[in-house]
Amino acid sequence: MPRVLRVRSSSRSIDTVYVRMVRGQDVAYWQERSSVLWEALIAHRVAITRHRPGVVAIVIEWELPFTRTIPAPDIPEQVDDVDLGAVEIGDNERGEPFTAPVIGGHRLVAGASGAGKGSVLWSTLRGVGPCICDGIVRVWMVDLKGGVETEQGAPLFHRYATTMPQALELLTEFRDAMRDRQDDMRDQNIRAATPSIGTPVELLVIDEMAMLTAYGDRTSVRDALRLLAEVMTQGRASLFAVHGYLQEPSKDVVDVRELFTQRICLGVTAASHVDMVLGEGARERGALADEIPGDARHAGIGFVIDKGSRLPVRFRAAFVSDDDITELVTRCTPPPDADVIDLDTERGAA
Repeated sequence: MPRVLRVRSSSRSIDTVYVRMVRGQDVAYWQERSSVLWEALIAHRVAITRHRPGVVAIVIEWELPFTRTIPAPDIPEQVDDVDLGAVEIGDNERGEPFTAPVIGGHRLVAGASGAGKGSVLWSTLRGVGPCICDGIVRVWMVDLKGGVETEQGAPLFHRYATTMPQALELLTEFRDAMRDRQDDMRDQNIRAATPSIGTPVELLVIDEMAMLTAYGDRTSVRDALRLLAEVMTQGRASLFAVHGYLQEPSKDVVDVRELFTQRICLGVTAASHVDMVLGEGARERGALADEIPGDARHAGIGFVIDKGSRLPVRFRAAFVSDDDITELVTRCTPPPDADVIDLDTERGAA
């Protein structure tokens, strides 16, 4: 008989059971019978992977905790209400607010088309809205899909690029601004900048990052990767952060993947993508992001790794509608005298 070696509980609704197989069995044998285990255990979902020779890991998802869409988080009333180290994005599976930092690192968000990447992006911007209005956070947006999904928020952006030449110009300016701030910090003997109007958080958001780092012409891709690598290895103390959103998280697509300190994995199309984003063994520990259905009812559901326990935490990003984006633009657009430039407009005027 197969023997249960141990059981590990990743959360209140996910367990991993490690089982020693009998001779003559392999992981494919168990995977073919996974549907029988679902019914026998009365579980929501079961996934089976090879743990080590002779041992399989059976990940049991007992229930789906998110049965409703989570409304967009409220925009804070004033700057003092914003915690840049814990911006609310949605809810976790315990019903508590799910938060993620905007400062102190770089964020990678991976998910298939329709998985809810826009919910993470716009919830983050709503959470820092007053800081955008007051110039404490400046958003540099790169959207090489022509701006289709970000154009509505254009008044919020400090810089905005929708083509590869514009993106390279924006990245160069972003890198140069980081160098200038580093020089100022060195002159003033400051080790780490504090968010303020004088030293704002410079947030570079790249929607569909693969268009910038893999699918453009080779020279442009090489230049983009060089600029990103420089910023991501040096920008933390000077408050320069990069948030990248993409569908395909492989190393061939995102050569700077390992430089992202925050990882969020929404619904993906392959089991291998989970460990690519969240780290080796994440799927075995319960991060079944590839098992999340790709329909609208499950959009925004994903996993992150808890820094303390190293276990996956399931969350759902809030749904941000067009009306919610309009509210954000209306309330939080920087004043007309702020240094907000659309690279398209600037080039046309020249």
